[in-house]
Amino acid sequence: MPLSEEELRLLEQMERALVEEDPKFASTLRGTSLRRSARRRAIAAGVVFVVGVALLMGGVMSGKGAIGFAIGIAGFVVMLGSATVALTAVRGQQQAAAAVDPNTAAHPSRGFTVIDGGRAGRIRRPRRTSRSSGSFMERVEERWRRRRESGGF
Repeated sequence: MPLSEEELRLLEQMERALVEEDPKFASTLRGTSLRRSARRRAIAAGVVFVVGVALLMGGVMSGKGAIGFAIGIAGFVVMLGSATVALTAVRGQQQAAAAVDPNTAAHPSRGFTVIDGGRAGRIRRPRRTSRSSGSFMERVEERWRRRRESGGF
């Protein structure tokens, strides 16, 4: 049920009073500062990732033996660390968006999350009795025969 005009006016007055009284708290509730800092971290992590790629390629191209190998390993570690920071920043942006408005936040399946160990989205099929009977080779031969009969292989 939508709010009446009087309720909307009162809500706006309360919001203005909150912003005037404690602007930092109001900003935190809106999530704008959280999203902005997460975006900055993601951009910085992208730049550092490119530096890591340059280090990795420089180590490979140098051909200095152990020194080049060490530079390449350092580049890989820099890339791995920056990718981790970027992913946590993206998750932080999604959480900040969810705190502001749960309806406009990205769906969890679009991010890099695992829900219930990855089992939540699986379709469970009813078990067949023929599956459990017979040895492994008998089951393989049965599958092969079914494929040949159906023209699938």
